Amino acid sequence: MKLLVRDKLQSLADENNGYLLTSDVVAAGISRTYLAQFVKENAMDRVAKGIYLSSTGWRDDYYILFHANQKIIFSHESALYLHDMTDREPPLVSVTVRAGYNATHLRRKGIKVYQVKPDMLDAGVSRVKTNMGNEVAAYDRERTICDIVRYHDDIDSQTFQTAMKEYMRRKDRNLNRLMKYAALFGIEKEMKNYVEVLALAM
Repeated sequence: MKLLVRDKLQSLADENNGYLLTSDVVAAGISRTYLAQFVKENAMDRVAKGIYLSSTGWRDDYYILFHANQKIIFSHESALYLHDMTDREPPLVSVTVRAGYNATHLRRKGIKVYQVKPDMLDAGVSRVKTNMGNEVAAYDRERTICDIVRYHDDIDSQTFQTAMKEYMRRKDRNLNRLMKYAALFGIEKEMKNYVEVLALAM
């Protein structure tokens, strides 16, 4: 393998916290043959299809899941966790996909899958860093609050209360955005009641 290619692959891994993605390698104009050789020489682990992790890197299940299934958006309890709006990691990962998407392979892994109409899927999508410092797609705080209100009965009551109080305490909360999303999902009146009650209690 050419030294220049080896250095480029190493640079890609270093910039990505020890991860090498086949898609990034190909986009950089490097052949899969060189990738396979580099992976073998450096004893990298294949953690998912097209995703390799160096021996010194930390496994990040959120990052691996996202890059193995780029149609998903972390939502509900998982988005709360990524935004530090809950004091515990949820036992199951929650994601949202568009209606009609075949999510059988995700459910088989024990993942909670929510499906929404295409015109609602992209509302509030943001890039969030996991605890390991890797970037994934997740809904922003306001969209996540709307989601847990919409699925209140599916959310642990303690998790729900903690998230609502934590959101209202934040100085960077955006109530205009929150109510805009609430109107989109038809929960404007319900959300307004929650906000008013929590504002009085703070």
